[in-house]
Amino acid sequence: MAQKFYVASCVFTEEYPALSKKICDYMREKSVPIIRCCVDKYKVAEFEERMPENYRDEWRAIEHFRKFPPDSTMISICHNCLAIFEERHPEIMRESLWEYILADKSFKYRDFGGEAITIQDCWRSKENFAEQEAVRELLRRMNFKIVELEENYARTKFCGYSLYQPQPPRNPKLAPKRFLYGAQGLFQEHTPEQKKSLMEEYCAQIRTEKVAAYCHYCVRGLKLGGAKVFHMAQLLFEEGEQN
Repeated sequence: MAQKFYVASCVFTEEYPALSKKICDYMREKSVPIIRCCVDKYKVAEFEERMPENYRDEWRAIEHFRKFPPDSTMISICHNCLAIFEERHPEIMRESLWEYILADKSFKYRDFGGEAITIQDCWRSKENFAEQEAVRELLRRMNFKIVELEENYARTKFCGYSLYQPQPPRNPKLAPKRFLYGAQGLFQEHTPEQKKSLMEEYCAQIRTEKVAAYCHYCVRGLKLGGAKVFHMAQLLFEEGEQN
């Protein structure tokens, strides 16, 4: 069987260090190798220093990057990592964390008692039908009633306010199909006031109390717009609700 490995994501971990640790612990239980980043030598010390002190040493102990053999599968929680591997390492297979968990027959799900939740798809992975379907099935297994937005699946144009500001220059260089040729008219500078207004206008269509997203940029934008949003990883790995 071809090897699988997990990319923990520097950006996701900076934002959710305790949650990232839980996912990494889960991967270790499954004997899945972990690397921090999708790019060799990318801002190694900078991201180490951004981590909270109580997680910094453990983060440093995780291998930053490794070249895995062809036909390996990278498991991703970050759509930037996914896009970069897709374009720079096409010999590596790709799988979202949600697909991996869905295939894990021993995973224990929380029960949310049939509560309605809106699902937010992400522009950065809008054609990834397997990921989108895995997210929905996980929500069903957690006993949520899923409410769809009009612009869902491949129709989504949303990635929080990240599309309303310049993107990191590395992204269009490393994944031009997604972040250069596929991003015409996006990543333009907006003021903080404009971003907040755009997010509030977007969130006005949401009719459920809660929203589930599986992109940290989407979560940021939905929070700015006033939505009670949860990252999928929070719903799966945290015992109590946090927002």
